[in-house]
Amino acid sequence: MRTKALKAGFLLIGLLMTLVVLSGCGAKTPGQDTAAPPKAVVTDLAGRQVEVPVPANKVVAIGPGALRLVCYVNGADKVVGVEDVEKQWEPEGRPYILAHPELKDLPSIGQGGPRSTPDAEKLVTVKPDVIFVASLVDRAQADELQAKTNIPVVVLSYGPQGILSQDFYQSLVLAGKIVGNEKRAQKVVAYLNNWMQDLNMRTKDIPADKKLKVYVGALGMAGCHGIESTQAQYPPFVLINAYNVVDETGQKGSVMIDKEKLLIWDPDIIFIDEAGLSLVQEDYKKNPQLYQSLQAVKNGQVYGQIPYNYYHTNIGTAIADAYYAGKVIFPEQFKDIDPVQKIDEIYRFLLGKPVYDQIAKYYGGFKKLDIAGK
Repeated sequence: MRTKALKAGFLLIGLLMTLVVLSGCGAKTPGQDTAAPPKAVVTDLAGRQVEVPVPANKVVAIGPGALRLVCYVNGADKVVGVEDVEKQWEPEGRPYILAHPELKDLPSIGQGGPRSTPDAEKLVTVKPDVIFVASLVDRAQADELQAKTNIPVVVLSYGPQGILSQDFYQSLVLAGKIVGNEKRAQKVVAYLNNWMQDLNMRTKDIPADKKLKVYVGALGMAGCHGIESTQAQYPPFVLINAYNVVDETGQKGSVMIDKEKLLIWDPDIIFIDEAGLSLVQEDYKKNPQLYQSLQAVKNGQVYGQIPYNYYHTNIGTAIADAYYAGKVIFPEQFKDIDPVQKIDEIYRFLLGKPVYDQIAKYYGGFKKLDIAGK
C-alpha cells in the first residue's frame, strides 16, 4: 500500500527519546576541573557506544549528508571545518550551503565525496570535539578513524530509503543532543512528521480509478540522465499517494526504462527532474515524434521537479516537490497551497532562510516545462 512508507515516521518521536544515554553528568565533586565538559555515552547509527562531550562546541561533518543534518539541528555555528566538495560544488544543489555560505570559508578537512576516504590528518588540524560521519564508513572504519584521530567519531545515517526513515530521525536527534540542541532536533522531527501527515491526509481517500497516471523522468542516478531514468516508489509521489505508472513494474528505486514503455503507459502528467531537462530537450530534437505521441506533451502537462538528491537527500526539497506534485495532480485537494510559499516555509524552518529564488534561478523551479526547448 502506498501509505506503508509513511507509517514508520508517524511512530518515531516517542521512540527517539530512548536513543541517548547520559553518563557522568552529575554534580561536580570537590577539586573537579570546572572547565571539563560533561560527557555522554551515545549509541550511534552503527551501533557503537561512543563517549562524547555534551554539548560539543566544535564539530565537523564528513560524508554525504552529514553536514546537512548538523545544519537542520542548528549546529552550523559549531562547525570548524568542511570538506572541499562543500566549497567547490554548486551550492544550489545543497540548500544548507545557500543558507550558510559562511561554511565555505572554513578550513578544509579533506576532499570529501561519496567514495572518498576520511583525511585523518586534516581532521585533527581543526581540533573538533566530535566527528560526525554519514554514508562513508562502516563500523570498523569508524573505529579505525577514531583511533587515528583520538577524536570521538559518531556515525549518522539516512537509512536505506534515503528520505524520512527511522535512521534519519534517530540521526537528527543524536546530532541535536551532541551539539546541545536536542529540543530543536525533536521539533524538526515533529515538523517533518506533520508535513508527511498533511500530504497523506489530503489524498489518502481518493480511489485509485479516479487518479491521473503520472511519471517522473530525467532523475539523477550517478549523474544526469534523460527521460528514461525514473524511479519506482518515487518518494514525492508516495507521500501524496499518486498513481506512478512505474510502480507497475514491481521494482523499487531507480529504474531505466525503454522509451517505448513510456508510450505504452502514456501518462496523463509527466514531471521532469530539472537537472536532466537539457538532456530531455536534446533527445526531443532527435526524436520529436516519440514525444509528440505522448498525451502529456500534447496537452501541455509537463512540469518541473527540483532535484533533491545532491550529496545525499535534501529532505526539505523532496517534501516541497511532493507539495508541488500534489498541486498539479490533485488541484482540488491542494487548492490552499502556494508551492513557492510552501518551499520557502520549509527552507525557513529547516535552514533559517528562504532560498527558493536562488534554486529556481539555477534549475528553473516549479513551473510548466517546454521540452521542445523553443
